[in-house]
Amino acid sequence: MIIYEVNLFVKLDIEAAFRAWLDAHVREIIALPGFTGASVLDRIEPAGAPDEFVVCTQYRLTDAAALETYLRDHAPRMRSDGVSRFGDAFRAERRVLSAGAEY
Repeated sequence: MIIYEVNLFVKLDIEAAFRAWLDAHVREIIALPGFTGASVLDRIEPAGAPDEFVVCTQYRLTDAAALETYLRDHAPRMRSDGVSRFGDAFRAERRVLSAGAEY
């Protein structure tokens, strides 16, 4: 299993609109082949800047090939949608994890 994590640093003045968009965005992504689910988490620590909130979205995928397909075929379009709607009122940091031990 692969975890694709996206941490979003979002200006407070767009919070309601951003959260509504994010809900639809996540649902669109997890409908793609290879995705098995996602979690959207509000990050408490470390906190964002005083004028922002931070959301951590963790997508679960079957394998690295599914992630590569997403990054190649879907990510550019989906990322540009967020930028066209919200411009520089948010930024994203991404990382990829592979499953180790589960207890």
